[in-house]
Amino acid sequence: MYIGVDCGTQSTKVVVVDGSDGRIVGEASRPHKLEQGDHGRREQRVEEWTEAFRGALGEALSNAGVEGAAVRAIGISGQQHGMVALDGDGVPVHPAKLWNDTETAEWNERLIDRLGGEQGCIDKLGLVLQTGYTASKIAWLRETHPQAYRRIATLLLPHDYLNFWLTGERVAEPGDASGTGYLDTRTRIWRRDVFELIAPELDADSVLPRLIDSRQAIGTVRPTLARELGLGDDVLVSSGGGDNMMGAIGTGNIEPGRVTISLGTSGTIAVHSPDPVVPDNAMVANFCASHDGWLPLICTMNVTSATTTLRELVGLDIEGFNRAVAKAEPGAGGITLLPFFSGERVPALPQAQASMSGMTSFNTTPENLCRAAVESATFGLRYGLELLGPLASQATQVRLVGGGAKSPVWRQIVADVLDVEVVCPEVTEAAAFGGAIQARWCDDRESGVALDALCRDWVKLDESTLTRPQPETVASYHGIYRRYRDALSREHGIA
Repeated sequence: MYIGVDCGTQSTKVVVVDGSDGRIVGEASRPHKLEQGDHGRREQRVEEWTEAFRGALGEALSNAGVEGAAVRAIGISGQQHGMVALDGDGVPVHPAKLWNDTETAEWNERLIDRLGGEQGCIDKLGLVLQTGYTASKIAWLRETHPQAYRRIATLLLPHDYLNFWLTGERVAEPGDASGTGYLDTRTRIWRRDVFELIAPELDADSVLPRLIDSRQAIGTVRPTLARELGLGDDVLVSSGGGDNMMGAIGTGNIEPGRVTISLGTSGTIAVHSPDPVVPDNAMVANFCASHDGWLPLICTMNVTSATTTLRELVGLDIEGFNRAVAKAEPGAGGITLLPFFSGERVPALPQAQASMSGMTSFNTTPENLCRAAVESATFGLRYGLELLGPLASQATQVRLVGGGAKSPVWRQIVADVLDVEVVCPEVTEAAAFGGAIQARWCDDRESGVALDALCRDWVKLDESTLTRPQPETVASYHGIYRRYRDALSREHGIA
């Protein structure tokens, strides 16, 4: 048996996977508390993750009817970019600062300037620093909490911390490390010169974790902890990776022509590339994959968060909302929504607000409002997909995950707006499942089992969700999307 774990922002999810056929035989989750404050502060205590791990693992094994002794390996997926700063005893000097923390925006801008602007970032790192990355969090801690900063002995990402808790080893892998802001994503090595600009008092050689290949095992679960968790004494821990990287593996997005789109609170678009990408736009993140190759990625902020806002506004439950969307015609009767309720990352409009245009006494209906919300969220994803250029244009299929992917009408809108076939994997917990697949891959490395073979065997598609674009609707959406782009240009100056 293999364990896949996804330590996300809101919860930790655990799946138990049968190593003979890739079936999930048990799963469970536990919630996390999120600490929020002024200026966009979003932090968590690492104890939230370890306690959630304990509880979810025990329940998942119980649900599977499996003894812990049957577990061979564990793979961890974690929320990207978070800063876990530890002292010499492995104790956090500050609560973990998360990917969606925007308190460090000022420090991020300063770092970009010191690196020579966007082009300087690309030259040194292969991408442009973003506020969510780890780099600005370290710079923020240095300036605002100098005593805590001086105690730093190790800097880890959230999934790295769970690996450390499991094994006692302080390591990182290139996929998740891509989002730190001090890894050269083209060569997969730490940029010590960049790190010195961020934290000149810290010794990079001792503070930065050892980088390992994504297929390497970190080690085995510590004996004391293994006994506490009811596991055997030789359970391997794979390298793991960031949630986007593990989600790519969990959806079989490990070869050219595949695209994974998540319709979650935010939206992510990830494509596979065999070679590093030189981004034409700062919004494209040239991340490494947590296997072979690279995973260029786009993230939008307003997907199910936007549709939920409209759904609650008109007083509908999820089923009623989907029925309302289905009743409205493409184009929502001429209503255009810019759904920037939380600002926006792609396009880069962090301070933007939502707006709606084209409303009349005739077209302002609950059905059209609901349709406009779904269409606008999807238009934002199309905008992001276009930024990925040829990699996206070669896509033959989109693997759709996230809460929004459960809606047949939304799946059809995605297919029509993007003019590509979409399908959902059978396993919806793609990041946790990807962790289990990677764990199996790592465990079988001596036999030379190929990851693509594992994905072909284990990642099964839900054929009932297969949705093909409708030519007439595709044609109509060209003009409707143009209307959305015109609104972007008119209100925010984005061509």
